[in-house]
Amino acid sequence: MTLSICTAQLNFVVGDMPANAQKIIAAARQAHARGARLLLTPELAICGYAAEDLFLRPAFIAACDDAVKTVARETADLKDLAIVLGHPRGFAPEAAAFSACINAASVLRAGQIEQTYAKRELPNYQVFDERRYFVAGHKPCVFDMGGLRVGLLICEDAWFAAPARDCALAGAQLLAVINASPFHLGKGAEREQIMRERVLETGLPLVYAHLVGGQDEVVFEGRSFALDADGSVAGRAPGFEEKLVYAHIHPSSSAIRIEADIAPERSLEADLWDALVLGVRDYVGKNGFAGALLGLSGGIDSALVLAIAVDALGADKLRTVMMPSPYTADISLIDARELARRLGVRHDEISITPQWEAFKAALAPAFAGLPEDTTEENLQARIRGTLLMALSNKFGALVLTTGNKSEMSTGYCTLYGDMAGGFAVIKDVAKTRVFDLARWRNANDPYGSGANPIPQRIIARPPSAELRPDQTDQDSLPPYEVLDAIMSRYMENDEPIESIIASGFARADVERVTRLIKFNEYKRRQAPVGIRVTRRSFGKDWRYPITSRFRA
Repeated sequence: MTLSICTAQLNFVVGDMPANAQKIIAAARQAHARGARLLLTPELAICGYAAEDLFLRPAFIAACDDAVKTVARETADLKDLAIVLGHPRGFAPEAAAFSACINAASVLRAGQIEQTYAKRELPNYQVFDERRYFVAGHKPCVFDMGGLRVGLLICEDAWFAAPARDCALAGAQLLAVINASPFHLGKGAEREQIMRERVLETGLPLVYAHLVGGQDEVVFEGRSFALDADGSVAGRAPGFEEKLVYAHIHPSSSAIRIEADIAPERSLEADLWDALVLGVRDYVGKNGFAGALLGLSGGIDSALVLAIAVDALGADKLRTVMMPSPYTADISLIDARELARRLGVRHDEISITPQWEAFKAALAPAFAGLPEDTTEENLQARIRGTLLMALSNKFGALVLTTGNKSEMSTGYCTLYGDMAGGFAVIKDVAKTRVFDLARWRNANDPYGSGANPIPQRIIARPPSAELRPDQTDQDSLPPYEVLDAIMSRYMENDEPIESIIASGFARADVERVTRLIKFNEYKRRQAPVGIRVTRRSFGKDWRYPITSRFRA
């Protein structure tokens, strides 16, 4: 008998259990109508991932329990349908605050909770804190689907051999893995390879159900998939979109075969673009902002952020502001206007020269006899930040900051200036990749927002903060190709300083960049959250003390 499995690759909102439950119920009804008899939901689907310290609140766990009961009750009439539902579950109905719970998956059938499985492997690295909230299970879960035995795993369980092996020993013929696995570049291929190892170790085919959507810093890209028993890809869903995905399981005397659609692989740039777009769209939408605004400088970073934001929100939800100072080049004004015109957004210009002169006059008695330096440069950035935040307050629009990862790592940004805002779109995108993405977007129009949006001169010009005459970024920093390579080795991969030098980088460059990374931790602690797209971002991935004398 062929078994049709539906993977509910859906976008949930953390803490909105009633709406999440209704989305699951609607998916169950649609899947059942199409002949599916097993519905797989993502990890912790009922509450969204990750709910962080909400897991410590008894009222939150109780609301999750109520939502699970709602799903069971309202799908009881769907004959022969089993639902694997991800949810947290406490140990006792009257558990005290801060009591641990389990990261669970329950099998619902005919209105009843048939079995509940507790996640065994609890990740506590990168962005994960699961040992803070959950206690680990220790037993396998295998359930029957019309004579086919299905072994259930939750995300991290499948990255280790033992849970899958235990399912096989308990009689499983197929592995079902429900997941909430955050995106970073290359993660999709890495997931498929790890799951392939589980398949080849156990000899069992596998269906992998994955979450989609943005949640604060992290993005989940979907791309659910299925592997046959030989490890080959039998099905793959598109990434970065909600979709009910169907896989047809064909048992036979010799082997189980999976039949499903296979979405093609994509370029890293296409994945990165979609991750940034989804991250912006969900942060703005799920938090109820009317729209977004940003300061345009005529430079590459703000141009890229605007192009991402237009693809995410639409031009009508965006506003740009150019705030020239005496050091702003005419071509910056021209290029910013042209960028806004190409993307169809409202564009305003507000000179900051009067405010800057007023600040300098007010400070003149205190600064008497001292030369101008970065203090006066930073005043310009802080005036701009104040103006943007005033517009945000007045119109309810979220300020998108435009700093990239290279700037964040070295502190080449102004606290309370260009760092002022609500969401840092390219916070985890290195400067060299900013240029790559701008060129990619000019060659591609994935959301139909307009071809070739970024004027070529913006891409070709040497980057500059334009806070003093004839300034370029390279006056203060090593070439970005060098800076980004050192930053990646030291910050993303924890490579020792001496090892980086031994690989061919100049000692002066390595010591300078790594010193700046350590020194500027105090700035990053005060920066807005931003989208994580690498293996290690400045956020929950990076937890370094501000006060430290360790230098290696």
